[in-house]
Amino acid sequence: MMAYLLYPAQCFLGEGPLWHPARKSCFWTDIEARKFYEYSWSDHTVSTREVDYKVTLILRDKHEQLLLGLNGGLARYNLDEDKLEWLLDIEKEMPDHRCNDGACDSKGRLWVGSMHSEFITGAGSLYCVDDGLTLQKKLERVSISNGIAWSPDNLHMYYIDTPRRTVSSFRFDQASGQIEFESVAVHIPANLGVPDGMAIDEEGMLWIAHWGGFGVYKWNPRNGELLDMINLPVPNVTSCAFSGEYLDHLVITTARQDLNGEELRKYPESGDVFIARPGVKGLPENKCRF
Repeated sequence: MMAYLLYPAQCFLGEGPLWHPARKSCFWTDIEARKFYEYSWSDHTVSTREVDYKVTLILRDKHEQLLLGLNGGLARYNLDEDKLEWLLDIEKEMPDHRCNDGACDSKGRLWVGSMHSEFITGAGSLYCVDDGLTLQKKLERVSISNGIAWSPDNLHMYYIDTPRRTVSSFRFDQASGQIEFESVAVHIPANLGVPDGMAIDEEGMLWIAHWGGFGVYKWNPRNGELLDMINLPVPNVTSCAFSGEYLDHLVITTARQDLNGEELRKYPESGDVFIARPGVKGLPENKCRF
């Protein structure tokens, strides 16, 4: 299965794709460039917005505006006024830390991980934010907090801490938001790179972007089996999101980071955004309830 160019963004660290059904557009961010993009599904135009922070995560709030994970915390971005409103400090007292990937659960709680900018092992955490903007630490000693997804029945939460090369499965209590580790659902072999961001389809299969793996890989979290792969012409694949009116496209972000001059000449589309038709629909992304 092949992916095709959607937009030549040339991001240094493209991340965080999000389908916004109300706007019929797809967002993504270039973390190190401190800006994020919006791609219109109807007329294929692209707009960019710059902020004074590293935008690591883009989600929808209850008003269809954006919630942004940043270095130092969480903010709301009003798309109508192009205005940033700071909401919550997250490890702001540690200037070398920043937020990374995250998602909203079925009850609208926001889950977001942190990491050290120099990738120090065990320096980060995984947090949950409720509508009272209460910050709860759920996991400690996280290194590079990445993809989060929930099974279609919301009984399991899947989570990636990239250097572990695994997807962990947690029992998930929808009502309370409590998690309990149950098993390693997927082991990523070293020759396939490391797992980064991920999306889940309506059949409960995980589509995982592999940094250094030249693709998005489809894994069965129930038995750990590799089912399929979307090939990309670049090595560092960062994240993916089901997009489009029917959630039947996969928008895929990539990065130029960690590639030297020779590698960039060999893989010139590194940092661009791609699209594929995976042959299955995704689950709708949950909105945050605050």
